[in-house]
Amino acid sequence: MRNAVHAEWTKLHTVRSTAWLLLGLITVTVLVSVLSTSAMHTSHCPTPTGCFEDTTKDSLIGIRVGQIAVVLLAVSVIGNEYGTGMIHTSLTALPRRRTLLAGKALLLVAMVAVAGTLAVLGSLWAGRTILAGNGFTPEHGYPALSPTDGPTLRAAAGTVLYLILIALLSLGVAITIRDTAGAVTVLLTLLYILPLLVQTITDPTWHDRLEKLPPMTAGLAITTTHNLDRLPIAPWPGTALLAGYTAAALLLATLTFTRRDA
Repeated sequence: MRNAVHAEWTKLHTVRSTAWLLLGLITVTVLVSVLSTSAMHTSHCPTPTGCFEDTTKDSLIGIRVGQIAVVLLAVSVIGNEYGTGMIHTSLTALPRRRTLLAGKALLLVAMVAVAGTLAVLGSLWAGRTILAGNGFTPEHGYPALSPTDGPTLRAAAGTVLYLILIALLSLGVAITIRDTAGAVTVLLTLLYILPLLVQTITDPTWHDRLEKLPPMTAGLAITTTHNLDRLPIAPWPGTALLAGYTAAALLLATLTFTRRDA
């Protein structure tokens, strides 16, 4: 396993896109969060105490865009090898396919965990600074954002876990499809198009049943700290549902990868 992880690290850190995508995850996430929180001000509300904003969720809004970098990174972990034919060399050097996949997954998790943590902390720091200047202060009923606060800690840690699960889901889809463009299309459809399609359902019963199912809707419920009863799905059940999707994708990927020629 150590040799597998080292081999994957050698492949990835010598490719410029890896560093750029990790940097993109951090930069885009924080930048979008800065733009979003900068547009919020208590003067836009009936009263300074009557905004009822979830400042933690608002500060982490950039994850919805930054996760695209995670998808692209995860797909490239295997997609580049299929595109160049390098996968045959990898299998010759390491014939144990499950070990090869595990090495890719472990390295991917480590990279996304580090970059995701920086992105989350940067977003919370930006939100704490900007929102305080826009009237969201303790005097108006908005405590300063702090990772040590229980709900904020849950949202921050859960968001990093969300990015890790999205990375592994993307890896599983990419291994199964074996085509970079196809895998990215499927994943972006699941994350962004599927929730929009659900919103077009007019039947209230089916709308309520299906609204909680899209991966991003379920996974990002973890960022909410107020009015949890209004969510389509509660934070931790939503994370569990996303974990189920990820486990299914990885299981299918393992079965297909170990049973075909490459």
